[in-house]
Parts: sequence; C-alpha cells; structure tokens
Amino acid sequence: MRKKLHIKKGDRVFVISGEDKGVQGKVLEVIPEKNRAIVEGVNMVSKHTKPNADTPQGGIVKKEAAIHISNLLLVDPSTGQATRIGRRMSEKTNKLVRYAKKSGEEIK
Repeated sequence: MRKKLHIKKGDRVFVISGEDKGVQGKVLEVIPEKNRAIVEGVNMVSKHTKPNADTPQGGIVKKEAAIHISNLLLVDPSTGQATRIGRRMSEKTNKLVRYAKKSGEEIK
C-alpha cells in the first residue's frame, strides 16, 4: 500500500526546523518509504567522489541530502505563506484533493 504524504514532487515548501530553518525550496524527490524528501538548496552535504565520466577530476561535490517531511510545510500558491494541508472531496470531480488550511483553496 502506498503512503499518502502532504507534499509531492514539484511543490514549493518551507523548512520549519533544523539547520535550514526558514528556507524555501522546490521538492526534487519524495521518498515515501523513509518519510523524507529532497529539497532544492536545503540540507547541503559534501560528498567525496572518485574520478568518473561525470567528474573526470573527482573531488568534493556539494549536493542535497534528504530531510524529514515533518520538518516541511507547503507554501500556499495563492498567498505565498506556509500552510498546513488537508484533504477533502472535490465538488466538481468527486476526487480527493489537497487544500490549504489557511486560505481554504485547492492545491493543483
């Protein structure tokens, strides 16, 4: 069974705790098995790499590491503020949709 998470790939999120608290970024990948997400520009780590086709010189590469989704809040597209997410049945399509709890608007 697939887990339902409050964030999806491509969402704009706000980090609410940890070293990168207060930073906004775009979700690049969601890892539902571990309840984690990789967010653009957040939780940067230094990875030591051997020389290969991508990096012929090798060396130290900065890249994003996964962050727990409990530390992320979705940014409401209409207001630009961080908001909690709820789910409800859409009147038009009779499907479960996400909505912003602050503004009450549906999220794509």
